[in-house]
Amino acid sequence: MANTRKTVYNNICSPEKLAQVNPENIQLGNDFLEYLTSIDRAKTTIESYKHDLDVIWVLILELLNNKFFVELSKRDIVKIQNHCLNVFGWSPARMRRVKSTMSSLSNYIEAMLDDEFENYRPIVRKIENPTSSPVREKTVFENEQLQKLLDHLVEKKKYDKACMLALAINNGRRKSELTRMKVSYFTEDNVIYGSLYKTPELVTTKGRGSRGKLLTVYTLKKGFQPYLDLWLKFREENNITSEWLIPKKENGVYVDEQVPITTMDSWAESFSRFLGVPFYWHSLRHLFVTNLSEANIPDSVIQDIIGWDSAEMCRLYCDTSVDSKFGKYFGEEGIKTVEQGNLSDL
Repeated sequence: MANTRKTVYNNICSPEKLAQVNPENIQLGNDFLEYLTSIDRAKTTIESYKHDLDVIWVLILELLNNKFFVELSKRDIVKIQNHCLNVFGWSPARMRRVKSTMSSLSNYIEAMLDDEFENYRPIVRKIENPTSSPVREKTVFENEQLQKLLDHLVEKKKYDKACMLALAINNGRRKSELTRMKVSYFTEDNVIYGSLYKTPELVTTKGRGSRGKLLTVYTLKKGFQPYLDLWLKFREENNITSEWLIPKKENGVYVDEQVPITTMDSWAESFSRFLGVPFYWHSLRHLFVTNLSEANIPDSVIQDIIGWDSAEMCRLYCDTSVDSKFGKYFGEEGIKTVEQGNLSDL
């Protein structure tokens, strides 16, 4: 069912349908996105709004006779919500996200365009949201599962996907942070202690605005290198010159832009189908921390590698079972002597 939902969702916004959208809605959306840029919202946030707005415009085109957004009634919003949930089969979370975009646009109209639409009042927030779905069960991956996926991607010559997956496994960065990695970060000049790639510049991580929090990103070289080499060879053979490690692919051609979050989500869907369990990029952050912890890397070092403010986060992200933890320190002879781990072994 999830795959069907994804397909329907993607097919809503065909170029042909977008070409028929009310020009007033297109202009309103563009003005809103420009405003978000002017107040320093993150690029990924603006991209998400753009994606949702395209969906909203086509829904209005098909369900509400291409009405101008400002003229929508509460009944119209309910009609959109009902159609998305009961015809398209959207999850409550997906519906809430799109409604959140509609609500943000409504607030923008009320606050910034009150001279043009002086009687406008936001109505989206007055429409009750659908009941939340049960909280998803966290997927805990074994290294062997992901190795099979990596082998499959290489066999199919999907070197960009394999490189991105290996990158996430070996540095535990968030989805949006993975897209910001550059080719220049992964040269021998940037290898420290023979085992870690260290970015030569600070990278924007989680945080409000385009700047967010700036951190050095570390990547385990041993596990990542084979897939990096395959991808760099492919890039060279196909004259891919983008500065971004994994660039955006547009109409079959790689362009000099970061791979979009929507592409990352699409890849996650395909990984889920292969693995037979839900794949989330954030699961690899847990796996990375777990692998470091099980290699006896101290929490204080893991904290510094990830960039956390507290080593307490290591406990929250480590998925090692209690029995496995005990087994490391206790045996038939009593308490075991455990040597501190070495990053070069990973």
